[in-house]
Amino acid sequence: MVQALLRKAPPPPVHIEEVDEPLPSPTGIDIGPYKNAMYHAEGLFSVVYKAAAKDSEPNFMPANPSRRRFVAIKVTNPSMMQPPHDSKREAAILRLAASENVVPILETFREGGTHFVIVFPFMPLELDQLLQDGKLSSTQIQGCLKDMFSALAFIHSKDIIHRDVKPANILVKSLDGPAYLSDFGISWAPSAPGSEAADAKITDVGTTCYRPPELLFGNKKYGCSLDLWAAGCTVAEALVPNHPTLFDSGELGSDLALIHSLFTKLGTPDLDVWPEAADLPDWGKMQFKVYPRQSWETLLPGTSAVEQEIVGCLVQYESGARWTAAEVLKHAYFQQ
Repeated sequence: MVQALLRKAPPPPVHIEEVDEPLPSPTGIDIGPYKNAMYHAEGLFSVVYKAAAKDSEPNFMPANPSRRRFVAIKVTNPSMMQPPHDSKREAAILRLAASENVVPILETFREGGTHFVIVFPFMPLELDQLLQDGKLSSTQIQGCLKDMFSALAFIHSKDIIHRDVKPANILVKSLDGPAYLSDFGISWAPSAPGSEAADAKITDVGTTCYRPPELLFGNKKYGCSLDLWAAGCTVAEALVPNHPTLFDSGELGSDLALIHSLFTKLGTPDLDVWPEAADLPDWGKMQFKVYPRQSWETLLPGTSAVEQEIVGCLVQYESGARWTAAEVLKHAYFQQ
């Protein structure tokens, strides 16, 4: 049955709020040593299942022995993946990235000859859904964001670029945290097998409205500051009431729609504002209407000056001007 996991649409996901609630019924499938695995979610090149953790797994010793802990099982087929997606590289980078606020990798194994399986602790919550449902207090949001920057500070110290920072990739164990940076499926590290050359990185990375301007104009030499732009967009989304995305890439998620959104909000940049643009391959190929810059007070309604400042220190055209994750952790917002 595992052979067909990636060939047909699975049933709707089973929504289980508690991490240690018993599985509903023995109607799942077996994946390696994990029994009765239930469909949970899917991505472009993977399907994620939820199953009871093995009794021997020390990370899952329950406080109440009558209950069980669970794992998330990510099933991929590497031969079907297209760059920058690479599940083997993901596993290698996750081992390099092991730290307090990066979702830990428990094990990997082959299944059915062609499938590569990565096993993680199961986290029942995602930041984006918690925001949309209005379930988090301001203190809880602050805690999730602090954990995100802690994870980024660590992986960036190892020269790892996540390349897909967004609220959906922040997993949360409970409303009070902790939060974990997850989904390293398109991440990059200089020493990881399968990573592109440092000066020839793939630009088709990131998710729509979280993509920074240097990607939109063809910069293949980008660094960790790429993640900081996306993190700034995530902070803005978390702090503004009703949680809209900071930028809009249109219904089709097009680069031109995103560029228009950036320019109308941050102002159309020139080389005084964005000096590095002079070296970007696609800069100057089109003439753009000149828009004035809007204030952060206008762009982030309902937020404080301190909250606006933390977004402003990250969402900057010039990638070298963006604060590092370590610097952001010292910002007044996290000292409140």
